[in-house]
Amino acid sequence: MVAELAALVVLVIAIGAEQLHSRRVRRIAPLVFGPDAQPAHWARFAPTLCVLTLTALSWGLVTLMLLPPKIHVAETIEDDEMKHLLVVLDVSPSMRLEDAGTEKDQSRMKRAAVLMNSFFQRANMNRYRTSVVAVYNAAKRVVEETKDLEVIRNIFNDLPMHHAFVSGETDLFSGLKEAREISKQWNPRSTTLLLISDGDTVPGVGMPKMPVSIANTVVIGVGDSLKGSFINGHHSRQDVSTLRQMAIRLNGTYHNGNEKHLSTDLIDQLAVGGEENPFEKLTRREYALAICGLSALIYALLPWLLHRWGTRWKPGVLTSRNNREKSHRKSDHSRNTKQLHPSAS
Repeated sequence: MVAELAALVVLVIAIGAEQLHSRRVRRIAPLVFGPDAQPAHWARFAPTLCVLTLTALSWGLVTLMLLPPKIHVAETIEDDEMKHLLVVLDVSPSMRLEDAGTEKDQSRMKRAAVLMNSFFQRANMNRYRTSVVAVYNAAKRVVEETKDLEVIRNIFNDLPMHHAFVSGETDLFSGLKEAREISKQWNPRSTTLLLISDGDTVPGVGMPKMPVSIANTVVIGVGDSLKGSFINGHHSRQDVSTLRQMAIRLNGTYHNGNEKHLSTDLIDQLAVGGEENPFEKLTRREYALAICGLSALIYALLPWLLHRWGTRWKPGVLTSRNNREKSHRKSDHSRNTKQLHPSAS
């Protein structure tokens, strides 16, 4: 309330000062603005700008003076503001086939590691706790709610997790069910789900319903989608249609990661999803700082703008250099003529 009262006092004083100044300028208006005694059209709003900027500047300065000082420390994120990254990783033997990447010389698991490293570099991982679920013919939790990215990188760097399972058909839905059990206790719309697979031998039924904690889902396909390889007596390749259908049923997005990384726009969309508007976090301090900066800038530039473009009247005649030289020569010639023939004058 003190800042508002101070701003009100400055407003009254500034209005009185501008009225007094206007009366004084009006007396010498023809001298200042030329024969029409009128300033430029925009300059007529200069008194109003002066009053508003002084009022805003006084409010901002008094507000900052009364607020308790802010101690800048390392950014800390409260537990209830943390986001979750939940990765369901296909670790079946088909993920070790080398038909991924731009040169088709990477294993599918290695390609998944490259994609995740790119994601980690461009996403703000300080806001995320990461959990990984490995899936083959069943699902096993590998790590839960870690902030150590080196642990996650070690999981993706050819860790032979398929040896932890009995050989059989790949069951991606079991991984989704395990992800549901992990994430159902988290806050609503606080989780990004990444499913990484080649889509080999996906069942047609049994899709689990994900909890409200899942804000975004991305199904990432790896492996050559055109030319496959034989493994365990069947032809294995990335099943694009099946993975895209899974993404649709999960209300998510499908991305073919065999040759391209996740786009920056998609990563930004995942980061924004479920977060509050950053303008909602602005406090009275930030508003006061912004108003002080803007008001001071306008008030400092206003005299210069008035000097340059405050009036359309330009006294004197603007001539070129050639015309000035000709005028000087004519005057010199006339002066010399008078000196030679004084009787002519």
